Amino acid sequence: MGYKVAFQSLGCAKNLVNTEQMMALCRDAGYTVTGDPEGADVAVLNTCGFIESAKSEAIDAILELAALKQAGKLNKLLVAGCLSQRYREEIKAELPEVDGMLGTGSYTDVVSAVEEVMAGARPERFGDIHRTYEDGGRWVTTPPWTAYLKIAEGCSNGCAFCVIPKLRGRYRSRSMEALLSEAEGLARRGVKELIVIAQDITRYGQDLGDGATLAKLLTELCRLDFHWIRLHYLYPEAVTDELIEVIAREKKIIHYLDIPIQHANDGILKAMRRRSTKAEIEALFAKLRAAMPDVVLRTSLICGLPGEGEAEFEELCDFLREQKLQRAGVFQFSPEEGTLAAAMEGQVEPDVAARRVELVVDLQSRIMDRCNEDRLGTCMEVLCEGFDAGGGCYVGRTYADSADIDGRVQFTAAGLVPAGEFVNVRITGVSDGDLTGEVE
Repeated sequence: MGYKVAFQSLGCAKNLVNTEQMMALCRDAGYTVTGDPEGADVAVLNTCGFIESAKSEAIDAILELAALKQAGKLNKLLVAGCLSQRYREEIKAELPEVDGMLGTGSYTDVVSAVEEVMAGARPERFGDIHRTYEDGGRWVTTPPWTAYLKIAEGCSNGCAFCVIPKLRGRYRSRSMEALLSEAEGLARRGVKELIVIAQDITRYGQDLGDGATLAKLLTELCRLDFHWIRLHYLYPEAVTDELIEVIAREKKIIHYLDIPIQHANDGILKAMRRRSTKAEIEALFAKLRAAMPDVVLRTSLICGLPGEGEAEFEELCDFLREQKLQRAGVFQFSPEEGTLAAAMEGQVEPDVAARRVELVVDLQSRIMDRCNEDRLGTCMEVLCEGFDAGGGCYVGRTYADSADIDGRVQFTAAGLVPAGEFVNVRITGVSDGDLTGEVE
C-alpha cells in the first residue's frame, strides 16, 4: 500500500544522512514521504543517544509523537537510531507508545518495518552494527546548494568518554568509487558546498587495504563541479603532511578545519585515551597556520572529565588564550554508562563542570569577537542562503562558518542575490557574533 510516512531526524549530520537513506527507500517503495507527522500512517523518528542532553531531546520527541497518536492524528510510531540501539529494553518497558524499533544496523529495513507495523506487528530490527549498507540512494533534505557526503561509518578510536563505537560499530570506509559516484550526482544537482563528514574523516581508507586515503579522495573530489569542499572532523594525530599539502593546494577545499582536541592537559588527554599530547597539538596547529595563514580552526572541548582539577582546567584556558582558536564547541562531561570515563575516580561535581563550561564559552566568545573585528573592512566571499524579511537583509555564510554550527553574515545588496549564489561582501560591522556588510 502507498502509506504516508513522516520522518524526523535528531542529532548530527551523520544521522541525517541515514534518515535521508530511509526516506529514499520509502519513496522507492511507493510511499508518500513527508516531514509532517500529523495525518501520517507512520512516523519514523531517527534518534541520537550520545549524551544526556541528546537522550532527553529524543524522549521529548517520542512523547510529542505519542501525543499525536493519542489524539488520533498519527497511526504508528517507529523509533530508529542510537537511542533505540542503546536502550532497546528500556524503550519497550517504559514507552509503550513506540510501535517498533530499528537499530543502527537496520536502517535499510525501514520499508519492511513500516509494512509490519501497519499490519499490527511490533517489529524490532537490530542487525549487525558493523555491517550497515552505506551506498544506497538518498533523499537530500539540505538546501539545494549544500549537501553532506558521509565517507565512513562507525569509529574505532575508543575514547574513554565516548559510547559511539558501541552504537555505530567499528570504523568502516566506503569505497572511493561509491563516494565519487555519489558526489558526481550531487554536483549534477547543483550542490555548491560539499561537506565531507564521518566520525573521523582522517582515517578514511585505512581499513580498505586498497591504498585509498583522505588526501587521494579529496584530490578526486576537487575535480568535480563544487565551489567549496568543507571538512568535518580531522583527528589531530592522523593529519599527515600529504593531507596538509592537498588542503593547502586545492582551491576548492576551504581553509576551515574542524579538529576535535577535547583538552590541552596531557594527563587529561591520556585519561581520555586520546592519542595526542598538548605539544603535538600545538605543533600541528603551527604547521597548519604556516601552510594556510587564513586557516580557521574549530575544535570540540570537554570540561569536567574525572581528574580535572583547577590546575588542569586553567591549563586548558591558558592554551585557548594562546592559540586563539576561532571556533569551539564546549561540552560538559557526561558520565555515559558503558564508557571507561563513567567509572573513573575523581568525578567532578556537575555544577563545577557546568561553571567551567560557562567560563570557556565566555573566553571563546571574546576570542571570536576579536576575530570578527579583524574582519572589519575586508572583502569576503559569502554563500547567500536567502533573504530575511524580518531583518530586511540577505543572510549567508563565509568559509569560516559551517552550516547550522557557526555564525552568519547579514548583508545588503543593490540588486537581487539568489539563494545559493556566491557574492563578495565588504564587512562593515559585527552584531551579536555575526558579521554585517554590503555586496561590493
